[in-house]
Amino acid sequence: MKRIFFTLIAITATISVCCQSRTIELDSPSMRVYLPDPAIATGRAVVACPGGGYTHLAKDHEGYDWAPFYNKLGIAYAVVCYRFPKGNPDLPVTDAANAVKIMRDSAEVWGINPFDIGIMGSSAGGHLASTVATHADSESRPDFQILFYPVITMDKSYTHLGSHDNLIGKDATPEQELLYSNEKQVTDKTPRAFIAFSDDDTVVPPMNGINYYAALHNNGVPAVIHIYPSGGHGWGIREGFKYKAEMQADLKAWLESF
Repeated sequence: MKRIFFTLIAITATISVCCQSRTIELDSPSMRVYLPDPAIATGRAVVACPGGGYTHLAKDHEGYDWAPFYNKLGIAYAVVCYRFPKGNPDLPVTDAANAVKIMRDSAEVWGINPFDIGIMGSSAGGHLASTVATHADSESRPDFQILFYPVITMDKSYTHLGSHDNLIGKDATPEQELLYSNEKQVTDKTPRAFIAFSDDDTVVPPMNGINYYAALHNNGVPAVIHIYPSGGHGWGIREGFKYKAEMQADLKAWLESF
């Protein structure tokens, strides 16, 4: 089977640090890093991939707005503004994999444990996050994954067709669909996962998460899945999500379990 190969580019980022907010801006890939107060820092880090169907980025409610939640837990947090595929699915995958590698390579400087770096993704960003989790080499493979209403499969019977078409094309071959169907790419090396959906999500069917959870479980990978009664799709960290407090409590409990 063809595998995805990541091109790890030389980092030529322009970094600017704001001492008051402890944020760091990088150019390549474009990402913003939020560092917690050193007094409460745990060494853990999370790299977020916002959703947007591989055509745009929901950078706020699925990206930047999560920073206070993680920083209050002492967790470093980064949002990667990955490139869109436009016929080349390696572009977003390389950016997300490089973001994890940058966090790992910068561990000593930023007070991060290089063996405790996770990836988070929402919707199509969840597909990107799970692609890195299931395909990346040891330098870029995250240590855990957090997936909100993620696109997981490229099986047209229950994928999000927009994400499918924008990533690999309407006329993708069965081999391409298999390669990017991440429920088919799980091994015992895949990192542990937190998965969350709403039962009434009509954009990305919850079976994406259920089948991924089953694949993780069958390979002996620790995983949890939460399916909330309602909320539809794309709630992120918005106040309008009825189960926001419960979701955050579930996530916090999971993060404290390992």
